[in-house]
Amino acid sequence: MGSSTINIMAGHPVVRLACLGVITLGLQACSTSSTLTSSYGSLTTTDDLRGRATSDTGAAVLLSRRLQESRAQGGAFDYDTIYAAKFDDGITIPAFNYKKMNSRYLRQAVRYYGPEPSGTIIVDARRRHLYLVQPGKMAIRYGIAVGKEGYGWTGNSVLQWKQKWPTWTPPAEMIERKPELQKYADGLKGSTENPLGARAMYLYKDGRDTLYRIHGTTQPFSIGKAASSGCFRMINQDVIDLYSRVGTRVSVQVRPEVRVSLIEQNENR
Repeated sequence: MGSSTINIMAGHPVVRLACLGVITLGLQACSTSSTLTSSYGSLTTTDDLRGRATSDTGAAVLLSRRLQESRAQGGAFDYDTIYAAKFDDGITIPAFNYKKMNSRYLRQAVRYYGPEPSGTIIVDARRRHLYLVQPGKMAIRYGIAVGKEGYGWTGNSVLQWKQKWPTWTPPAEMIERKPELQKYADGLKGSTENPLGARAMYLYKDGRDTLYRIHGTTQPFSIGKAASSGCFRMINQDVIDLYSRVGTRVSVQVRPEVRVSLIEQNENR
């Protein structure tokens, strides 16, 4: 009886199957990757495929194919997948209609030529972008919204604490301006109605809380704008992604503007 060899290379699916039965894959006679992947519908998410890929050859092949196709599109991300509705810690996050958003504020893999080490977070307040520096002169770029205070504050800080579905407690000054918020004086638990959204990352300087946060939002179409309050807002699906990629003690550099020479010069991407 013949055997099967399957090689999955980054971005290049290569499948070699013997023409005899393959017991371990449950296939008979000659086959191709289309047979391997035929049981997966178009609605299978990339996250699902990643979870199955280590033990399921069909999922590994389809995952490799999807990644290759998304790279060919130039953004390195499948927006139908990453902005789909998702169930997170018992809470359903609605899908984000990314087609109504200016594409420059959607998650993208871009060139970044700055000197900062991989894992550094760079905030470009003017352009409303947040960069997570990656190896190889690359970065993941996310769209953000900034508050008036966030736009005016620049400097270096440390992401020292982060929380899933954080409790939001409006400060006394906000309650004074908006008395209707008094009912949340003891805190509003995490939910899709919570202004901090699905995740919050807290910025410290010299061991003290700056009171600035990177967080999700209940108003995703505020991304790309200077909001009336808040710090650095992100689409919930994006803030979950960023949260999953960073630990604590992460360097966060908030700048009025990132020098054009350090970034990809294509504002329409």
